[in-house]
Amino acid sequence: MPQLDTSTWFTTILLTTIALFCIYQLKMINQTLTQVPSPTEQMKPHKMPTPWENKWTKIYLPHSSHPQL
Repeated sequence: MPQLDTSTWFTTILLTTIALFCIYQLKMINQTLTQVPSPTEQMKPHKMPTPWENKWTKIYLPHSSHPQL
């Protein structure tokens, strides 16, 4: 019964590991990373744009409140 030749296993495993590492690096180089805002930017209130003009917007009181004169 012939013996299993294991002399090339180290080279095969080493080259496979290097190839997988290179493929992983090439995949990661194409990824875009999002920028993490600084803590001072996170605390600033963000004003949402409104689709209407403020000068023409009327504010109505709820029915349960008394009209202000």
